[in-house]
Amino acid sequence: MSGALPFIIRRLLAAIPVLFLVSAATFALGRFAPGDPVTVRTGGKVSPERVEAIRESLGLNDPVPVQYLRYMGKFLRGDFGESYRRQGREVSEIIFPKMWVSAQLNVIPFFLAYLIGVPLGIYSALKRGSWQDPAITSILLFLSAVPTVVWIPMLVYVFVLRLDLIPTVGWNGIFSTSIILPIFVLTIGSFAGVARVVRISMIQVMGEDFIRTAHAKGLRSSTVVSRHILRNSLLVLANGIIASLFSLYAGSLFVELGFGIPGIGREMFEAISGRDYDLFMALTMIGAISFILANLVLDIIYTIIDPRIRYA
Repeated sequence: MSGALPFIIRRLLAAIPVLFLVSAATFALGRFAPGDPVTVRTGGKVSPERVEAIRESLGLNDPVPVQYLRYMGKFLRGDFGESYRRQGREVSEIIFPKMWVSAQLNVIPFFLAYLIGVPLGIYSALKRGSWQDPAITSILLFLSAVPTVVWIPMLVYVFVLRLDLIPTVGWNGIFSTSIILPIFVLTIGSFAGVARVVRISMIQVMGEDFIRTAHAKGLRSSTVVSRHILRNSLLVLANGIIASLFSLYAGSLFVELGFGIPGIGREMFEAISGRDYDLFMALTMIGAISFILANLVLDIIYTIIDPRIRYA
């Protein structure tokens, strides 16, 4: 781990041009795309003179590069601007509570996906050649193939409209019964995907020469699985873990829309459709930073799982 600090510094420096391109492209899209920010702010119900006065006060008459540099200067100081749709409210006041809701919504499915998917994938790989493996694989493919937008109305119809067992609309906290169906929907596809990745990765590792050598040395099957097969399979699984963690920030758009949950995925959708430029810009920047940091953590995890990987 002695080379960790220089490696982290290099990766962070390399991220600067990426963040510049993402921020510049997003800012330009907001300024040059159809739809005027002042029209969004006023609803198109003020005089042209008032519109011009607002544009001047917001600095929208300045050249776009000047506006960009001014915005980024504020962003780096922690000022994300003011919402165009909700006048008088800071962007940070809106997005951070929504991000917390999405994090709570996704944290239980995150753990369930791996608690169920990893053992199931291991079991399926170890049963390769028997009837259990194709049976499990078929079920996993079916669960992965059914889109979220199909699960939501189907489950609502059965458990809410027909059986009247579970309330389904709104958000009453992570410990309320209204979260049962959203968690179920988010877990179905997630654990199926995890199980398939674990199965495929383990089968690939099981065919390697060093696994046959380990068996030839007389090592117990459980030792070969835990110390050799599973450990090498974790390298592939680590990618999925980071992607799943990113969903804690990004939210789950269809689930939040379908169940009326005020999360960040729904907020991002409304920001784009409502041309709330500063809010969308802040979400994009936070998302890009989170993605870069997540991949940095992933690279470090690789070196922990497999010491043969060195920082470069």
